[in-house]
Amino acid sequence: RHANSHFDDDEVQRDMELAQLAMAAELSTSTVVDVPQHSKRPFPNDDSLAQGASSSIVRGPSPYENVLYEQISCLVGAQVRSKIQRIEAGVMNLLRSCLESEGGSSTSIISGHVDHHQSLSSEDKGWGCGWRNIQMMSSHLLRQRPETREVLFGGCGFVPDIPSLQRWLEIAWDKGFDAVGARHFDSKIYGVKKWIGTSECVTLLRSFGVRARIVDFDSTESSSLQGKSGKRVCGPMDKYLIKTNPLPRSSSLELSQEDAENMRGQQVLVDWVWNYFSSKRADVLHNSKNVIISDKTPLYFQHQGHSRTIVGIQKQKGNRGSQDRYNLLVLDPGHRTADLERSLTTKKGWPRLLKRGVHTLRKPQYQLCYVDPGIANSEETEQLKTIDSILIRF
Repeated sequence: RHANSHFDDDEVQRDMELAQLAMAAELSTSTVVDVPQHSKRPFPNDDSLAQGASSSIVRGPSPYENVLYEQISCLVGAQVRSKIQRIEAGVMNLLRSCLESEGGSSTSIISGHVDHHQSLSSEDKGWGCGWRNIQMMSSHLLRQRPETREVLFGGCGFVPDIPSLQRWLEIAWDKGFDAVGARHFDSKIYGVKKWIGTSECVTLLRSFGVRARIVDFDSTESSSLQGKSGKRVCGPMDKYLIKTNPLPRSSSLELSQEDAENMRGQQVLVDWVWNYFSSKRADVLHNSKNVIISDKTPLYFQHQGHSRTIVGIQKQKGNRGSQDRYNLLVLDPGHRTADLERSLTTKKGWPRLLKRGVHTLRKPQYQLCYVDPGIANSEETEQLKTIDSILIRF
């Protein structure tokens, strides 16, 4: 009813007629319904409806598919732009300036444009980090990838708010994406304060033909992130906490054995991120003395309890034969945009907000989501409906 209030009465009547056609089709499965002339497909690559058609009889979409397309058309017009605090210079431009001003022998590779979307206490504080990271990834895709801009969110050209994203996820489930996740949430997520994770991010993006992928990093024998239904779940927002327990006196200047082993394991993840951003397949959009801007998308970064967006990585050369050190460059939806802008503008305190070294990666499991270039055709889209991942053990 809310969506229909945005349209004229004759369009409401048209929706009612489509609903009546759907009811009639349930009574007579042999009924053939022609595609209405006004029913346009928001996604030009979705030609799956025509597959399997007889050479002598060409059947139009089923009444259910017609209703689904009408729902999409209504959502395209009714969705709301997400409200964010704009950083005039751009958060990534400010980050680049800070990285360039650092001394020492370091190399940083970062994504192009990304807007910071923060969780708000009045809207989603404590449960909305996943949605905010989807918004951050979408801000990059809409600005940096023209082919994705044409299809993402019906081609609206902006990042929708969380309720609109929830509607899009429900439509993705209705279209057959991530059947396991749909059952886990009972195909309903709109208006619900439930945590989501990497699977939902990938499901949402893939429903538009975007080639989103998942990589799992796991150091456990069995996955504790798996719920009873086999669905990956996450808990409330938390922070990276540095252990305050003192180290044994005999090794006060050294890492404990447990921490050292943990760091060696998490280095696998950091190496993967470095290789991702520095891949030869990546186009360089900017190259200064020590900062490279890549065309690679940012990474949805998930672990038990929280998710963030990795927008780049920094490598600092080791001194006197010591190993190189790496820092993930991370935008956290739990941080206030105003604090980020102030610290990046004044170049004071920004590493504390954006840099995450290997020693902070203390979780046994992590998930990353990245996006390959291009838009999937109908055959590939069918394959993308099953959500899988690449598993890397460390």
